[in-house]
Amino acid sequence: MKLEQDLMERASAACELCGSNQELQVYHVPPHQDKESEHCVLTCTTCYQQLTDDSSIDANHWRCLNDSMWNTNPAVQVTAWRMLTKLKNEGWPQDLLDMMYMEDDTLAWAKEGMPATDESGQEIIHKDSNGAVLNAGDTVVLIKDLPVKGSSMVAKRGTAVRRISLVHDNAEHIEGKVDGQQIVILTKFVKKSS
Repeated sequence: MKLEQDLMERASAACELCGSNQELQVYHVPPHQDKESEHCVLTCTTCYQQLTDDSSIDANHWRCLNDSMWNTNPAVQVTAWRMLTKLKNEGWPQDLLDMMYMEDDTLAWAKEGMPATDESGQEIIHKDSNGAVLNAGDTVVLIKDLPVKGSSMVAKRGTAVRRISLVHDNAEHIEGKVDGQQIVILTKFVKKSS
């Protein structure tokens, strides 16, 4: 297969995460499922199993990310960032995350699909005024007139805000467009549209 050949060439026939050259296979970095090499990482069986099954993660195995996090390939960077984020309560992964540099679009890909967490590692869940869980892409309705900071505009009660995005690090904030303007909205002032 061309994909495997491209990855073997790019990775010099070794796992792009830990460097092993045993039993290599292709890992498709979520959410991408296409056959493009830029969305894939060549991994060994050990790395692949731990990437696809959280219950099999051995934190010490991932100390290899100390080297591979500097790989210039975005798919490798995304995979390293996600694993370090999962393991950050171990202590040392947080140090690596603090040193890691990624382009904005690569970081956005890394955060895509990852549950947001607060300082204590608790998952951040966005809920509307009725306690319904909000997801990116949902439609919500304003339950109160909201003055928009920095403008004279007032977002009127009953306005539907389509395709919202979640503020990654704050459970009380979402973003959406009202009258063509992107604004931040407090979740306590919206209700999820069915």
